[in-house]
Amino acid sequence: MPLWKRNLIVVWIGSFLTAAALSLVLPFLPLFIEELGVNGRQEITTWSGIAFGATFLVAAIVSPIWGRLADKKGRKLMLLRASLGMSIVMFLISFVQDVYQLVFLRLVMGAVSGFISAGITLIASQTPKEKSGWALGTLSTGGIAGGLLGPLIGGFLADMIGLRPVFLFTSVPLFLTFLVTYFFVKEEFVPLEVKKMASAKEIIQSLRHPELILSLFLTTFLIQFAAQSISPILSLYVRELSPGTERLALLSGIVASAPGIAALIAAQRLGRLSDKIGAERVLFFALLVFAAFLIPQAFVTDTSQLIVLRMGIGFATAALMPSVQALLRKHTPANASGRIFGYNQSAQFMGNFLGPLAGGQIAGHFGFEALFLFTGLIVITNAVLERTQTAVLSKKHS
Repeated sequence: MPLWKRNLIVVWIGSFLTAAALSLVLPFLPLFIEELGVNGRQEITTWSGIAFGATFLVAAIVSPIWGRLADKKGRKLMLLRASLGMSIVMFLISFVQDVYQLVFLRLVMGAVSGFISAGITLIASQTPKEKSGWALGTLSTGGIAGGLLGPLIGGFLADMIGLRPVFLFTSVPLFLTFLVTYFFVKEEFVPLEVKKMASAKEIIQSLRHPELILSLFLTTFLIQFAAQSISPILSLYVRELSPGTERLALLSGIVASAPGIAALIAAQRLGRLSDKIGAERVLFFALLVFAAFLIPQAFVTDTSQLIVLRMGIGFATAALMPSVQALLRKHTPANASGRIFGYNQSAQFMGNFLGPLAGGQIAGHFGFEALFLFTGLIVITNAVLERTQTAVLSKKHS
């Protein structure tokens, strides 16, 4: 078995454990904020947006730094840094006493996080270009599967033992990820000399299609902005649709996990389809499908309808980021892949940061329905921009 396939298996396991650990707590984070003494729908949604977004703001700032270090020292080091750092921070969150301490530790989480994105960079840099769609699609199923099981386990544990102990539980799989990575990931890495490393401007100028790369960064930002804008209010929306439920955390976990079921089924198939017909086409149609299932969520009347629509989103999600990553891999020179993927991760994290903030404000001031309509329009705009850029490049080549 070639090295890239062996590493794909190990990084898949690490991505599964990481996603499961992190998604354990996200569905009921607004409920935890409420437990810390924040009251009122607008206050809770605002602080939820801040707590969600804090991690990604710092991650967006430090991601290019980690990308540059990855080009100098190797991608395995980034995996080890992220897994161990997140384990320590999650352990500490279990002891916070107010929302300010929570936000501070979420900021620290952003400085050390990034296992899944670092794993993507490692696999993308080692995989033959003709296999990149399949490999990245396969790798995405690790995060999807972890994200699927995490909310279910977290919701069950939160209802059984309370919210705070779940954070202690979450630090364990993150530490296991560190151990698995340390012992089993192998990297044949030749470090670049500092004096031979191109600047960011030189890297962009050396690209064959810099406008395509920049448009992919924008696409990544808009995808994450739309997806994460829903996160701060999901459990509150479920409570509004199912008043009086005694298992709110578990029900919120089921709703949060619904997209993962569909994405897990579709990811590898869509990865192969991307290799066959082109990632550009798959990305465009996936954006349209995403919007088609997102907008109707504004009009649901019960939780079962919401679950069905979120499963539809999962089919689209399975193709979105792997398509972007395959295109980046295709059009990026190997000696700059760490930094290009680092810049893309910054765009992803900025979407993760601004999405929850905007989502919390829109839901707090205009209602949940307005949020789904707004994010749906964002996704449609993304699809139009992506299609326009593809048409321009096709015209140039013709």
